[in-house]
Amino acid sequence: MSSLNSKLIKNSSYINGQWHSGNGESFAVTNPVDGETICTLKGADKSDATLAVDAAVAAMPEWRAKTAKQRSAILRRWFELIMQNQDDLAAILTAEQGKPLSEAKGEIAYGANYIEWFAEEGKRIYGDTIAGATTSSRVVVIKQGVGVVSAITPWNFPNAMITRKAAPALAAGCAFIVKAAQETPLSALALAELAQQAGIPAGIFNVIVSNSSRPIGEVLTGDPRIAKFSFTGSTEVGKILLAQCATTVKKTSMELGGNAPFIVFNDANIDDAVQGALVSKFRNAGQTCICTNRVFIQSGIYQEFAEKLASEVTKLSIGDGSQANVDVGPLINDEAIESVSGLVNDAISQGAKVLVGGHVDDLGSRFFQPTVLINVTPDMSVATEEIFGPVAPLIEFDTEEQAIKLANDTEVGLASYIYTRDIGRIWRVAEALEYGMVGINEGIISNEMAPFGGVKQSGMGREGSKYGLEDYLEIKYLCMGGLDH
Repeated sequence: MSSLNSKLIKNSSYINGQWHSGNGESFAVTNPVDGETICTLKGADKSDATLAVDAAVAAMPEWRAKTAKQRSAILRRWFELIMQNQDDLAAILTAEQGKPLSEAKGEIAYGANYIEWFAEEGKRIYGDTIAGATTSSRVVVIKQGVGVVSAITPWNFPNAMITRKAAPALAAGCAFIVKAAQETPLSALALAELAQQAGIPAGIFNVIVSNSSRPIGEVLTGDPRIAKFSFTGSTEVGKILLAQCATTVKKTSMELGGNAPFIVFNDANIDDAVQGALVSKFRNAGQTCICTNRVFIQSGIYQEFAEKLASEVTKLSIGDGSQANVDVGPLINDEAIESVSGLVNDAISQGAKVLVGGHVDDLGSRFFQPTVLINVTPDMSVATEEIFGPVAPLIEFDTEEQAIKLANDTEVGLASYIYTRDIGRIWRVAEALEYGMVGINEGIISNEMAPFGGVKQSGMGREGSKYGLEDYLEIKYLCMGGLDH
């Protein structure tokens, strides 16, 4: 705690421009490295969530009435303050989430980029004029902010998962309420402090912190005054929240679970593919929704790829993310360790072989060794479930058709990756993959200019890009008659 910027550390919810001491239970925020308490927060309850809705409803008309350029200037100031405080925000993020400091700094910039992007994109909300049905009428289409927006965000990207929802909402003239993950609320509250400094009006950006998710979620999905709900998290929880939103027919954006295939064909540049697999699989210790989950390698290069990947993985440094030169930090909690260990042990019991890693590291109970498994079959749990840990299961395939079939054999469809130098194959496979995003000879695909989102049970809607702004707008048709009198 002493090494963190105390001006950015807050211990209660931010509601209606005030640091609001909630009516819920107090809870500790801990460092996943050793479980040490960073600070204790006063949690919110259902009544506090309702208070946030009251504030958002009251504040939004004035915010919506501002010009897009006026809102843009305030958002731009928020972006600038975040970048000015990048190091301090990264230190807070690493302390509560565990990812290496270099990755945390990258996330702060990545998250801020969404604010910068939508500050500009909000000035480009265009409508249409359509030829009327009669000479006395005209058809005009305008777009307006959907209304009050609520969101629930995860712990793995505690900064960026908020900014890429809040930025388009605010740019569109909406008020925003987010329930931050209980594991990582400090990053959200630091964003609120900087939002206040930037001049975002009271009630327009609200952050609720609590260790009691269900009652807060009931308000954010059930209050009829909320027009849109956005969630990033598991498919299982997303289905529950969608059902709750149905009672008031809310507009929703859902970014849910993934099971990303990483397909490497015989003609690929193997060294490039190995590097792509490293960044896609082991970033944030494998705790990302778009990280590689299944590595499909064509039979002609399977052995060579496995050996090269294993060699590179042995070079990864495990440790406390706040220390220099650390590549892989701890998993978020004991349950995560148990889950990853269980998947690896199950695979080994069914014939998989460990090339590298495979165990909890001697460094501490939250550290799982970066792992490469070979002789994995598609029916093993490590290939059918989202791992959310630093484990790369390698599966051999023979033909292009087989690779596509194996990759699509899942209920989710968020991100996918292919490595090949054949331009025809690139088009065939990319179009055949049932995923919202395809990385082609590239292991890092997310940025603010691109539409982020999935198909099938990976959710609905898009974040980032011009399409991400559309998700926070409603289309209104104006029929103008009597024009010939």
